[in-house]
Amino acid sequence: MTQTPASSLIVIPCLNEAAHIGTLLEQLRPAAARLGARIVVADGGSTDGTQAIVEKVAAQDAQVALLANPKRIQSAAINLAVAAFGDGADYLIRIDAHGGYPADYCDRLVEEALATGADSVVVSMLTSGTGAVQKAVAAAQNSKLGTGGSKHRHLSAGEWVDHGHHALMRIDAFRAVGGYDETFSHNEDAELDYRLRRAGYRIWMSGKTQMVYYPRSSLKSLYFQYLGYGRGRAKNVLKHRMLPKIRQMIPLLVAPVVLLALFSFAHWLAAVPFLLWAAVCLGYGVVTAIRQANAGIALAGVSAMVMHFGWSVGFWLQLLTPRARRGVA
Repeated sequence: MTQTPASSLIVIPCLNEAAHIGTLLEQLRPAAARLGARIVVADGGSTDGTQAIVEKVAAQDAQVALLANPKRIQSAAINLAVAAFGDGADYLIRIDAHGGYPADYCDRLVEEALATGADSVVVSMLTSGTGAVQKAVAAAQNSKLGTGGSKHRHLSAGEWVDHGHHALMRIDAFRAVGGYDETFSHNEDAELDYRLRRAGYRIWMSGKTQMVYYPRSSLKSLYFQYLGYGRGRAKNVLKHRMLPKIRQMIPLLVAPVVLLALFSFAHWLAAVPFLLWAAVCLGYGVVTAIRQANAGIALAGVSAMVMHFGWSVGFWLQLLTPRARRGVA
């Protein structure tokens, strides 16, 4: 049997997750005991009772700790937890408070890290919803239309990758590249993966486990989420002077296409690109609903349009922000 490391550090960045944090901690505690791991909830100032729930669990289990995260964002939460509790631990395991995980999630991550020698193990992130809007968003996020074919949005058999949803990382590698860049509120994972690869570290996408993400339940919040994603991707491009991938370049056209459509009063041809984009997205939603015999997810096309538009607007806003205000070196 493969011997596990002496210690791991499980970190949960958290903000107002009272509805989920208690159940999540109860799920993770057995795995933490098996792995000799400490669980740290890095809370960004929750006001919904999250902190009280964590404190109650911590009073019963010395391996659970609550850590204040004054900067509130996830990148700062992970950095703070590693600085405070990372000494003596081999692996950092990142857990999102608003997600679902198999009972053996942490065990499988450590097993694959040991078996492959990977410096980072990332996972597929499958999206699932309950309400009508959430289900439609989930259908869009699980599709190539919504995500451009990102590998970590689909199940993997196990492979070396450039990027994926962050799950496990060797703390030595994390520290060697300087941890997360705290100027990034979004896309901090892809930015860190770029530095890991550039430094010669290897990233393995798990073929043995995955996590479930529960998406935004309103189109307004979905828009602002993807606005942040777009800004984050643009910051990454600017910081490392890289070209976006083709699957990222295509959504970049959406904001200009929408802007162009505003001039359709001058000539009807200005609306044609917008109408083609809308037809593709809405048609996808209808086809998906028919294939899955679920009329409720016909809104997947609308969700995809919101995601594309928010991402594109965010990217262009960041790109056109004066250099002195970008927050990028």
